Amino acid sequence: MSAHPTDLYPLRLTVTAKPLVFGGHAIARRLGKTGLPDWSVAETWECSDVTGAGGVVTSGHLAGRSLRQVVTDHPEALMGAGWSGRFFPVLTKFIDAAGALPVHLHADDEAARRLEGQCNGKTEAWHILEAAPGATALCGVQEGVTADRLRAALEAQDFDAVLRRLPVRAGETLYVPGGTLHSFGPDTLVYEIEQTSDIQQHAMRWNMEDGSPVGDEEFDSHLDLLMRQVHLETRPDFGPGLRVAAGDGVERVFLCAGAYFALERWRAGTAEPLRHAFATAQILSNAGAPVRVRAGAWSDVLGRAETLLLPAACGEVEITGPADVLFGYLPDLDRDVRRPLREAGYPPRLISSLGPGADARTANPRAP
Repeated sequence: MSAHPTDLYPLRLTVTAKPLVFGGHAIARRLGKTGLPDWSVAETWECSDVTGAGGVVTSGHLAGRSLRQVVTDHPEALMGAGWSGRFFPVLTKFIDAAGALPVHLHADDEAARRLEGQCNGKTEAWHILEAAPGATALCGVQEGVTADRLRAALEAQDFDAVLRRLPVRAGETLYVPGGTLHSFGPDTLVYEIEQTSDIQQHAMRWNMEDGSPVGDEEFDSHLDLLMRQVHLETRPDFGPGLRVAAGDGVERVFLCAGAYFALERWRAGTAEPLRHAFATAQILSNAGAPVRVRAGAWSDVLGRAETLLLPAACGEVEITGPADVLFGYLPDLDRDVRRPLREAGYPPRLISSLGPGADARTANPRAP
């Protein structure tokens, strides 16, 4: 890779740490992430182009440029041939649910445009990194629950009367469509991937920023908007992902996939390096020990719980094992997901378990 100023290279971005009331110290103490403040941290936004909390490049000749500016200046070099858009479309986070998250939902695209004045909603997925024995999550409304019954239970804060409580296990992943009521924690560490958005509606009588009470009038207003956005029929489940051999001692696991994002977890021993070719930007987050990352002439160490944004123009990456890393990206579903899984022998029924539309043959949107 040359040093020409128009060339892209693996980008390190600033990280936004969120001190929400459900957080703790696990991202630093258990994942090993450095550079965090001493106070409790609920989330670190690893790759973000959310307005007001966007990443800024910290290294190389683009240092000081915002991710939004890189998208504007180099749309196809960053995202792949034929892509155009006003912002980077995928957001990733580490989340420390030392306590339980508030019960909440994120609007889908249609509701975001109609009710929130936003250009898109927020579908997301959770990949469980660690979970205490007996950990659970709330996700989706129980079958047969009506809107009136849901509203009454939310008003009474009786969530288990109307929401599904699911067991949580490390290594599993849950795809959560917009409009799905949900919560997870306590004692759960999650890597989350989602549409670029901070849109949400809560069903709590306290604020997640500082735990302060929510007054009756504000609470009723929140529930009014939440009830206009909730999907009563969406009941997703956790899954183990689909494994594909990718070399001698190299394992590739497709964790989830849909129109908005895909997430994979790769592990490698020492028999041969992890080699991954790609045609769209990859958010590379390290879930294990420090690793050496090479892309063209660029080479550097990626520390524990650190993230790199690999532009499409890089084309491939090599990581020296032992390695345990996550790749998140906006997929061309047929090229990036269906084809390799079909070649590995997976039928459409199993491919569809990764997320809505993962087994479909229709084109998916490639711009936000």
